[in-house]
Amino acid sequence: MKLKILSLLLFLSIAAYAQTNPLTKGKPKKVGMSSKTLSQIDEHVKQYMEDKKLPGGSFLIAKEGKIVYNKSFGYRSSKNEQAYGTGDIWRLASMTKAVTSVSIMQLYERGEIGLDDPVHKYIPAFKNQVVLDEFNPADSSYTTVPVEKDVTIRNLLTHTSGIVYGSFNPGKLMAVYEKFDMNVGFSHETWSTEEWINRLAKVPLAHQPGAKFSYGLSMDVLGRIVEVVSGTTLDKYFKANIFDPLGMKDTYFYLPKEKFDRLVGVYTNATGKWQTVEELGMTAGTDYPKQGPRNVFAGGAGLSSTMMDYAIFIHTLVSGGGEIIGKKTLAEMSKDQMPEVVTDYNPQRSERIGSSFALGFTVYLDSPTKRSPKSPGTYEWGGYFNTKFFIDPEEQMVFVGMTQIAGFNNNAFWEDMYKIIYEALED
Repeated sequence: MKLKILSLLLFLSIAAYAQTNPLTKGKPKKVGMSSKTLSQIDEHVKQYMEDKKLPGGSFLIAKEGKIVYNKSFGYRSSKNEQAYGTGDIWRLASMTKAVTSVSIMQLYERGEIGLDDPVHKYIPAFKNQVVLDEFNPADSSYTTVPVEKDVTIRNLLTHTSGIVYGSFNPGKLMAVYEKFDMNVGFSHETWSTEEWINRLAKVPLAHQPGAKFSYGLSMDVLGRIVEVVSGTTLDKYFKANIFDPLGMKDTYFYLPKEKFDRLVGVYTNATGKWQTVEELGMTAGTDYPKQGPRNVFAGGAGLSSTMMDYAIFIHTLVSGGGEIIGKKTLAEMSKDQMPEVVTDYNPQRSERIGSSFALGFTVYLDSPTKRSPKSPGTYEWGGYFNTKFFIDPEEQMVFVGMTQIAGFNNNAFWEDMYKIIYEALED
């Protein structure tokens, strides 16, 4: 009897999920894509695996609401005991930033915040910030100068605030961030988000606000602003305003125990062959999804999710915002923001010629120098453990790629995959 009841509950759960999922399986030809060309993705992934350059992963393409490619390759550990599959939960790391950006834009749309409001309006600790000036490597002492203008919410959304990742910047910035114990990243045993961000406010900025693009902890500050304005914690805000409305049932900062077994391992080839950190007993920096409940919610990096949940989220954006955000707000979020925030901005001097930065995403420009086959206006980002997504409004197409690798530096793998995807488009 218990088995019958459990089977019924599982069936009802799957049925309910299917009703809320806006993505359905479709034939590539129906949406103007070549199934033969898309099949080259299989060969591409398998070749990288045969060459020992990739342990495997899962990849999804949807166009006009139809899933035209959804395949997994490889296994969840080097023992080849359990293949990757649709129920796997992956660490999103910086793909969390897209969710935080949408949350901030929801508050903006409701008139609860302004994009050019100073951050200290919501978090008083950000008053009277300073910028790093001189640094003495002998003893890590330093001097500072006052900010010329306050950091704004728009600065945070475009990573022009001067708040960086200390761990990504060896030298003086790393040393200063270590002085303030700021290498938090995904979680913290004892702090709350409030305590973490208030501490971060005291760290000298790497440069004057608006001077340039500097990737870092800006989105984590935005996560705290969401908490302050909404009056609830970031995990609860996400659930009520994004996850529940979209039917995203497997996206969390900290996983419930019953879903621990669905979290995939993180691969490394530090030993010369692909093994997971779990197999090597090196889980200190990767086990955070199983360490809840905690009170730090990292708006820049803390979420874990399934490929389908994330695909539903970005499909909602490519199709106009659905229930979670209006089209006008979405247009503001996905347009080039650099001319508005960076002093003397020149796209020809940009590190990413042919692309720029929107509110939380890289955005591709209509430029003859762009280095990607993606349509102008496509916006995207990725995550530390080698996850990727893009949103192409012109083609009404989204892509999610999930792997879990610490230290994957072969960007050619992704660029070659994108070429195949766009070659599959038929006139």
